[in-house]
Amino acid sequence: MDNGVSAGSTASTSTLGNIALGLTLLAFGIGHTGVIDGVSAANSVSLAMYVGGAALFLLGLLEYRGGNGFNGTAFAGLGVFWFTWAKGAGGSVSDEAAGTFLVLFAMLALTLTVAAASGLFSQGVYALLTLSLLLLAIGAFVDNGTLAKAGGWVAAVSGLLAWYGATAALAHWPMAFGKARSGGAVAAS
Repeated sequence: MDNGVSAGSTASTSTLGNIALGLTLLAFGIGHTGVIDGVSAANSVSLAMYVGGAALFLLGLLEYRGGNGFNGTAFAGLGVFWFTWAKGAGGSVSDEAAGTFLVLFAMLALTLTVAAASGLFSQGVYALLTLSLLLLAIGAFVDNGTLAKAGGWVAAVSGLLAWYGATAALAHWPMAFGKARSGGAVAAS
């Protein structure tokens, strides 16, 4: 690709990335809560593989190309997480292996929490993701369904927050509570 040709604006890929992350987290979280009869985390495998995995990874590469290293890392890294989780879901792995996988990606989410430069809003998305993955990991290690449900609720809230951030960016809603910004909102992350 010619360097003079734009790969897309970073604002648009950031917004689309936050939508993909939000929808995937929401489906994944709701599946773990058991709040909808007959819907489990396994039902979010296709969404996780293609929207959270492949699309988010591709958006991460576009973010890198556009010069946004943070969103490139976040989207590509989380794309790898979702794709790998989707490929292994339902497989016969030990609880210890599943817990270890979740802890490793909780470390990525923690890094994103600390590095988020766009403020408390995006830090909140990644902090909730970190907490969710840790709760799910501990739940896997000790075979505790209650911790898994709690992790699902936290993931769902994180997904709603990411989705709101993307919606706010598109609709030019304020991202800071109590004060409106001139020029509209900036995508979270």
